[in-house]
Amino acid sequence: MLPPSVRILVCTEPQDMRRSFDTLAQVVRARLGEEPQSGALYVFVGKRPTRVKVLWWDRNGYCLLYKRLHRALFLLPVSANAGAAVQIDEKALGELLSGVAKEEPRRRPDTVH
Repeated sequence: MLPPSVRILVCTEPQDMRRSFDTLAQVVRARLGEEPQSGALYVFVGKRPTRVKVLWWDRNGYCLLYKRLHRALFLLPVSANAGAAVQIDEKALGELLSGVAKEEPRRRPDTVH
């Protein structure tokens, strides 16, 4: 459970999931115009929407949560500005991190000749 004062910002531009603490902090500064040590949570989704990272500053260092889904996808909130961040609440973060089930590819019925 997060305190209500914690801001949660989702970057709507897909990121390279090989990026780690310092590079994601630079994305927060350069692309989102935010200070990564502000105490907010910054959510990044990969080019494949099966991977997500959450970056935050915890008193004396960065923390990074990395989650990969196998049979689901992360759905990002929609933003009017490309590359911008969308602020969400704790409930929306929980829903985002849960993902949504992927539809299994439909198989064509076997045909007998």
